[in-house]
Amino acid sequence: MKLGIIVATIVGIIVITFIIAALLAFPVMWLWNGCLVGTVDGIHPITSFWQAFGIMLLCSFLFKSTGSSKS
Repeated sequence: MKLGIIVATIVGIIVITFIIAALLAFPVMWLWNGCLVGTVDGIHPITSFWQAFGIMLLCSFLFKSTGSSKS
């Protein structure tokens, strides 16, 4: 019985993580294809969710704030 609860919790976490990733990656795809493709020469359109997710992940690594905020 306890194993079923653990498995259901893990599956729920995976599903919620995928939904959040989709909610964040699709706007990246739409903005990339809508703004950059026509404006910047040599930029190709994004054709899959995974490309948008990769760009989003790369940007989060490159532009993450490392400063501490003091209240």
